[in-house]
Amino acid sequence: MAAINSAEKEIKTRFRWNYVIAPVALFLLSLILAASFYPFLSDEIAYHFQNDIPDRIMSRGVFIGWMVLPQVFFAILAIVVVRIIMLTSRYLPQRNSPLPDLLPLMGNIIALPQIVLVFAMISFFLYNAYQIKLISIWIFTLIIMVAGLIVLGVFFARAIRQSRRLKAEIRQE
Repeated sequence: MAAINSAEKEIKTRFRWNYVIAPVALFLLSLILAASFYPFLSDEIAYHFQNDIPDRIMSRGVFIGWMVLPQVFFAILAIVVVRIIMLTSRYLPQRNSPLPDLLPLMGNIIALPQIVLVFAMISFFLYNAYQIKLISIWIFTLIIMVAGLIVLGVFFARAIRQSRRLKAEIRQE
């Protein structure tokens, strides 16, 4: 009887930090950047430009808050999304499930907007501390979106292929 119970136990997917490593790492990076640049910034930070001339400013503390708080939100969101997926996966068939391969993607894909925020933070900090302008944030955002689309396409193509293979194996049985 004990052998039957152990064979019937479902295989649980355990939480691993690599499922959310990118959002958490980007949050920590934004904290380090904020702490590193804080002494070099003036009391007011230029954050909007018209014809490469700053036309809107914000206080240093408020600006850093607006840059770091979304990073906290995205890191927590990534953890919550992974946990919800793990909880709902209990009701899915475990045999040959693509979930273990997709969980790192699902948790880490949330890092895409974080990458844009970190770039914006670096761009604003460099301009306000050293008068260095980087490429436009919208161009960087487009690059990140295209890269994310390619990565998602590859992973979902693999998942669809694996799902079709599983359906074919089930039909043969």
